[in-house]
Amino acid sequence: MVVAAGRRSSPASKAALADLCQRYWYPLYVYVRRRVADVDEARDLTQDFFARLLEKNTLALADPERGRFRSFLLTALKHFLINEWEKARAQKRGGGRKALAIDFEAKESQFTREPAHTWTPERLYERHWALTLLDQVLAQLRQEFQAAGKGKLFEQLKGFLVGDSATATHADAAGKLGMSEGAVKVAAHRLRKRYRELLRQEVAQTVADDNEVEDEIRALFRSLEG
Repeated sequence: MVVAAGRRSSPASKAALADLCQRYWYPLYVYVRRRVADVDEARDLTQDFFARLLEKNTLALADPERGRFRSFLLTALKHFLINEWEKARAQKRGGGRKALAIDFEAKESQFTREPAHTWTPERLYERHWALTLLDQVLAQLRQEFQAAGKGKLFEQLKGFLVGDSATATHADAAGKLGMSEGAVKVAAHRLRKRYRELLRQEVAQTVADDNEVEDEIRALFRSLEG
């Protein structure tokens, strides 16, 4: 996906870039918000960063052999912020350009509910990258079940998948679904298996090769600790 986004001559380039931006803009915004106190300035900087990605074709430099896309993107953002802060403050930032339709209001509300802690902007970025990726995987899984007419099954079993079933049991789910407890256990097992498959697929799009997928998954889950 990253390679496709960097190929300006490719018909899939624009769609791939838009998809990447929509998926992963919030972790970048969290980083900027922890570095910039003014909300409007943080929003402008985030928008302008994506505008720069479009104009300068920065993603063409995202050589898979250089490392993970997650790290590449944060480094690019850091360089962008340094350049912006070195410019004259009187210059209007971005010239009114918008690279992406971003719902800042909804996510700003989410950001203000973040727990107060002393984590660095870099650690917050890693954490929210992981959370964003996991949300993407869960949304894909929900969509698959709904398309198969199994939306109710997914809603009853997702707690076993994401760890929200502290008190719920397979027997409880079986009663609500009108299934046997054994059938529910099998369905939950298949759900977890498909979840792992989708997780690997999502991560594989942002690393150099399949050999790095497991390391990246472990790194992402470590970022959620603490």
